[in-house]
Amino acid sequence: MKLTGLRVLDLSRFLPGPHLAMMMADHGADVIKVEDTKFGDATRSIGPKEGGQTVYFRNVNRGKRSVAIDLKSDSGRLLFHKLAKTADVIIETFRPGVVDRLGIGYETIKKDCPHIVYCSISAFGQTGPYRDIPAHDLSVNGLSGVLSMSVGSDGEPNMPCLPPSDLAGSLMAFSGILMALIRRNNTGIGDYIDLGMYDAVVSWTPHIIGKLFSENIAPQPSSERTQGGSAFYNTYRTSDDRWISLGGGEIKFVTNFLTAMGREDLIEIGKLPAGELQKPLKDYLKKTFLLKTQAEWVEWFEGKDICFSPVLDMKEAMKVSQLSHRNMILTDAAGNSHLGVPIKFKEEPALPDLSAPELGEHTQEIMVELGYSDPDISRMQSEGIVNLG
Repeated sequence: MKLTGLRVLDLSRFLPGPHLAMMMADHGADVIKVEDTKFGDATRSIGPKEGGQTVYFRNVNRGKRSVAIDLKSDSGRLLFHKLAKTADVIIETFRPGVVDRLGIGYETIKKDCPHIVYCSISAFGQTGPYRDIPAHDLSVNGLSGVLSMSVGSDGEPNMPCLPPSDLAGSLMAFSGILMALIRRNNTGIGDYIDLGMYDAVVSWTPHIIGKLFSENIAPQPSSERTQGGSAFYNTYRTSDDRWISLGGGEIKFVTNFLTAMGREDLIEIGKLPAGELQKPLKDYLKKTFLLKTQAEWVEWFEGKDICFSPVLDMKEAMKVSQLSHRNMILTDAAGNSHLGVPIKFKEEPALPDLSAPELGEHTQEIMVELGYSDPDISRMQSEGIVNLG
């Protein structure tokens, strides 16, 4: 697999860091999840459980090994430093300054490990006036302006289903780590990546930043092409109180639909800018889609070259044949469900290990690999420095 031979130390928690580290594990990296000795990653106890573990934890931590260390102890820090010497990548998501206070920050680690690629993911990055402000995804989205662009029919901000700054941070960090590893192949020297989720999500706004940059006007969702201002990039209620979506405002799709409906007279409206000028077309579509059930519209759109989909609930969505064809829902030997691997190589495809570690499950195994003797391991366990699971 593409990342076979790489070792990653994953000190991260919740979603951004664990998710990217899991992607690396799916593609062959030896990912060691470094947790505290008492509770471990909070996602071990968040949400529904299946097979004795939370679905959340399992789907961002599969294929990893868990070592539980008290990093506030001298012996625990020494153990981490020994582990770092064997690693290629370190990922952490503590608040800025925490790893330095623990004695495991980049400047300390690189003295003995100049090859290390060290990635810190935080809400606002390691510098600037907001660096120490506590924040999760929702607050970051609020400050970035992204949350203001996701509003309901009442004009109030919606709670986003997906956490955009978390996921943007994860993917940007993944990209940065891979770039640093490529460069290291030529220089032998690693690097430090300061990844702010705030920076990441702001960089993902080119489709909605136009009016601000060109006219110094804050964009309004109701006038934005992708936020509800376009008649053919919108959702509509059906006669059975379900919903459908039109997902393409290109004029060819507008023409195909309106021609099939015998309303060629409305095509010119579809060419107008998103917003109030398209209201007559949106009003027509609202009335039209109320004439049939969602299932009837699915049948009507079959074979037509128009961007359309029914709005499914999550249970329905996971049964779509495309997902099974793409192996995006996996089942382990115990019958537990897992999300699949989205990066599909023709050569050396991912071989995900669908097991997720218990807290400290691999501590002893890893300590033996590092040369610790059985008496040393037993002593450190009795002193609470490590948890052997």
